[in-house]
Amino acid sequence: MTVRLLTTEEVAERFRTSPATVRYWRHMGIGPAGVRVGRRVLYDEAECDRWWESKVANSDR
Repeated sequence: MTVRLLTTEEVAERFRTSPATVRYWRHMGIGPAGVRVGRRVLYDEAECDRWWESKVANSDR
C-alpha cells in the first residue's frame, strides 16, 4: 500500500485556499485530519479526498 503525504501548502493548493486557512481548519477540527511528524503536519492524500467527498455529499442536502 502506497500512502502519499501532503504538506499544509499542498493541501492549501489542492483546495485553492491559503496555508493559514488549512491550519485554522486543523485547529478547529473541521478540515482533513493531519498527523504531526516532528515540526511538520502531513496529510494523507486519501484522507483529503474522503474529507472533500463528505463535504460535497453534505452540500446536496
